[in-house]
Amino acid sequence: MADYLPIFVHLTFVAALVVLLLTLHTLLGGSHPLPGKSEPYESGVWPIGSARERVPIRYYLIAMLFLLFDIEAIFMYPWAVVARTLGVFGLVEMLTFIGVLGIGFLYAWRRRALEWQ
Repeated sequence: MADYLPIFVHLTFVAALVVLLLTLHTLLGGSHPLPGKSEPYESGVWPIGSARERVPIRYYLIAMLFLLFDIEAIFMYPWAVVARTLGVFGLVEMLTFIGVLGIGFLYAWRRRALEWQ
């Protein structure tokens, strides 16, 4: 229990600081609503149409493919650091991993999932 005492003290200070800052903001900040603050605006582009429109499934598919290859890159960095100590077994495992991802990439390519319309 004594090992966790610094963590609890730090957590207590953080919680107290959050409460203090939020209280000061509420007391001193005030509210100044302007007509422009309530208008929707995102990424420097005024919205076109309703926010309730359905997003095409291709958007999510491209996002998932991006995450897939991003995860591949994340796994390759630690593997590259210890590649020599893993030897042939590590090489075969990484080639298997890249092969499975490559098959998924070829499948997505043949299904024309990468074409944005």
